[in-house]
Amino acid sequence: MQKLCLLFLIVSTFLLGQDSSAKVVYDLTTKNLKTFERKILKSIVANKAYYESKLKELDVAVVIHGGAYRYFTVDPSKTEYKTDKALLSHYASLKKRIKSMADTYGVRFFMCGAGMPKHGLKAKDIVKFVTIIPNATIGLIDKQNEGYAYIPIP
Repeated sequence: MQKLCLLFLIVSTFLLGQDSSAKVVYDLTTKNLKTFERKILKSIVANKAYYESKLKELDVAVVIHGGAYRYFTVDPSKTEYKTDKALLSHYASLKKRIKSMADTYGVRFFMCGAGMPKHGLKAKDIVKFVTIIPNATIGLIDKQNEGYAYIPIP
């Protein structure tokens, strides 16, 4: 009986110790709208569905810097991105899709605070579901040290 209890304890500990999640951090710098839609908006949904079919969670973080600031402004027509016609013509639906990533899929967005002034951006110019961090390098280091797989989106 003791051996059976010990075996049960070992198996239970092993099963509870199994991590039922995967983690990924996207290093988002692209200013290309098609790349952003394909590699962030569509890819994350597909990847989430894949892991869900395997009864696993996919924990997604996106670190925003470089050309990608444009997708996370409250109103790009009031920023340096006001001449980006493709962005402006798609922004209303794009903003909803990005917010849905945060609300429905639990994607966490982190923006490099160090580069914001270079683009004339302040915290009030950024959508509320984005967390501003000191810089992108710190965000990427932290996530990779937490076990997140690294995916660049240049």
